Amino acid sequence: MAQVNRLTYGSKMENQYAQMVDLGLGEYITQVPSTRYPVYTRGNAGEVWPEVAYPLTITLTRKAGEIASAQAAINAGVITPKDIKDGPTCFGGVFAGYMYLNLSFGRMIAIRTPGTTIEKSDATYYGSEHEAPEYIPNKKDKSIIASLRILRYGWKMLHTNDLPALKKDRNLVSQWQSRLPEILASSDEVLVAAMREIMEPANLLFTHHLDITGQAGGAVQLLSTICEERLDDRSIALTLLGGLGDVDSAEPSFVLWELGRMVAQNSELSSLFNAGLPDLESRLRHSDAAKEFMDKFDHFLETFGSRGPNEWETACETWGTNPPSVLTLIDRMRLTDAHNSPKVRALELSKKRETATLDARKELKGFGSWLFEKALHSSILFSQARERSKTTIVDLIHVARLITRELANRTAEQRKNAELIDLWFILESELDEFIDNPSAFDAKISERKRVRGELSTRIPPFIFEGKIPDPSTWPLRSAVKANNSQHAKEGQILKGFGGCPGVAEGIAKIITDPSDPQDLGPGDILIAPLTDPSWTPLFVPAEAVVVNVGGQMSHAVIVSRELGMPCVVAVKDATDIIKDGTRIRVDGATGEVTILETPQS
Repeated sequence: MAQVNRLTYGSKMENQYAQMVDLGLGEYITQVPSTRYPVYTRGNAGEVWPEVAYPLTITLTRKAGEIASAQAAINAGVITPKDIKDGPTCFGGVFAGYMYLNLSFGRMIAIRTPGTTIEKSDATYYGSEHEAPEYIPNKKDKSIIASLRILRYGWKMLHTNDLPALKKDRNLVSQWQSRLPEILASSDEVLVAAMREIMEPANLLFTHHLDITGQAGGAVQLLSTICEERLDDRSIALTLLGGLGDVDSAEPSFVLWELGRMVAQNSELSSLFNAGLPDLESRLRHSDAAKEFMDKFDHFLETFGSRGPNEWETACETWGTNPPSVLTLIDRMRLTDAHNSPKVRALELSKKRETATLDARKELKGFGSWLFEKALHSSILFSQARERSKTTIVDLIHVARLITRELANRTAEQRKNAELIDLWFILESELDEFIDNPSAFDAKISERKRVRGELSTRIPPFIFEGKIPDPSTWPLRSAVKANNSQHAKEGQILKGFGGCPGVAEGIAKIITDPSDPQDLGPGDILIAPLTDPSWTPLFVPAEAVVVNVGGQMSHAVIVSRELGMPCVVAVKDATDIIKDGTRIRVDGATGEVTILETPQS
């Protein structure tokens, strides 16, 4: 780690750090884009950080994120410190409050990686080549030495059978979890110190996650290329990776399904749910008939309490801090047909995977067979490990969330008309002064809230080059929703990326908030703007899923492969151009969404 800690970015570094800048709408947290790597994308970043980021989170985690990104890239051999002299935003950053990844930097890595193309890299990680500007060659992008290092790294990847860092990282998180009660009972100063201290293990865990993610992407790309070149069908790779089991991000759906079955098969529980979601948790806890259910429910919260919408942002609620949101998901599960059981679907997909594996082995001989087996093994190992490493980080973030919430509660009690969320509008550098005199920051907090609210009403560009457009020019979300002229017509075919093979027909249900699934149920196809683990349970009652954004390593693809349902990602503006109630066909192999019948106005 010392190698990265000592690196310097050059004279532009200070300007690229996250800071409050006047965006025209007012001051908010932002950074200066890299000139060496000028193209940025919301692809993948939009899944991890869908909402406008909070100043405290960004300024607290900035250094750990930058060091981890640099260390992971250096570990892989794709760069040396001189490649990132231009500043920390060569990896990505927050611009006008929204998180972006650096597409130019990813493309440089693709140029240096033998056997990879820019198009394949874009599709795997970002799902953004439909909108991205054409690649402009840069002589600095090529590096024979880096390419040789990457080959060595890839060779090591193909021969990896175990990842002991996963267990060490889990033990590290467990230590912080065991410290939590003592920290929460300590002084404000100790809470602030812990918030800063936890960034060091976060740095380590994020480095490991990025290492594993890079290898997972490389292995899947290699497997897909083998299927394309040796078996004449790239989509076979999707089948080969279906129903693997032991995928952390899919696991909550299996548990929620069982809770939903408990409700569906018990008339007293069903009556409690039928009475409505408001105050449901209280009514369940006061019912003798719900004791077994609530014991299992509480165990779910204990196990998966760190997961939820925007779970990387400590300011946001999770299933653990907002249990009623889980009951909303169970309410959808209980009304779902038995054939939607994730276990049944996963079993079917597992059988297809086994058949596809046997068929591929019959076709491949010699070196091609050896390489196929290595690529398949690595794809499975690192895909599962990627989700495990992500879960470990999210669990550590949850510890940080609970520490920060405790401080937020205390400081809110000292201010008139204060809210819990107020603390997250403070910069890390302002924390010490804030806990000494919280009321002195009332005006700053109020103004930063106003600006964040304004940014939240607008849709940031999915891709920008050079400088992010003035936020005042971004389209209003309300205006886009009101524009019905964009709706797709009967017979029109929308194109995206296939995420999980299979064909499904059903009624499109446009869902923009996982906590409000409306009447999503059997026969429906979920149309979502993006997905993170909080969306996963909504996959179960649906017949298929279509997502506006996402690459082949995105959350929606990985989870749909585990749940055995057709999935198409990167269908641009699907939630806007597909009218709610439209009958559609989803082909998870070809990535096509066909409009069959539009609803009568």
